Amino acid sequence: MSSALATRENALGLGIDPFLAPLAMVTTQDIVLRNYFHERIVLGQENLPMKGPVLLAPTHRSRWDALMLPLAAGRRVTGRDCRFMVTLDEMKGLQGWFLHRLGCFPVNQSRPSLTSLRYAIDLMADGQQVVVFPEGKINRYEEPIRLHQGLARLAQLAQSQKVEVQVVPVGLGYSEVIPKACGRASICFEKPMKAVGNGREAIKSFNAELSAGMHAAEQAALQAVGRTKKAT
Repeated sequence: MSSALATRENALGLGIDPFLAPLAMVTTQDIVLRNYFHERIVLGQENLPMKGPVLLAPTHRSRWDALMLPLAAGRRVTGRDCRFMVTLDEMKGLQGWFLHRLGCFPVNQSRPSLTSLRYAIDLMADGQQVVVFPEGKINRYEEPIRLHQGLARLAQLAQSQKVEVQVVPVGLGYSEVIPKACGRASICFEKPMKAVGNGREAIKSFNAELSAGMHAAEQAALQAVGRTKKAT
């Protein structure tokens, strides 16, 4: 970890607890996921960069998504953790206490602060992988993928800071709309893409490409668990 990132983490009271994080990984991956889902399928793992700054852009279909991502892209696979950008509400109470210690950090969706954005840039400049759900909320019922501008703006900001981040479209699928015990879960990674250009038109073009990649990944994930989704 770079000294700049360590300094910012200390100032913000963020970071990864060296005891709690490995315990959480064993609990969620070896006990919870393994016992809840009959099968956990990972597709396109060859598209997941093993080094360098990464932005993971997953579809958001269930709270199980936050456990499936570390299973498929966490430290056992890539040697690094998934650093989730989450809403302010999710960082409150007992849940927030845990999330603070598992490498998550908050963002105000309606008005992202420079502090949150700079922290995300510092993470990526340090070669970490940041997870942002670009839809902004859970979308269970096959509504078209509609992306907020936050992830695209973050990728543009990283580019302006000479951080060559790779953005990976990710799709998640479950055998039931609301995942049930003994069901199947799948996650698929599409080929990485990069932010190009600045301004609104560049963001619009980027989001169109990202949305298509997320949809393709989700289609593959759903097919793997025996479901299909209508075209967006």
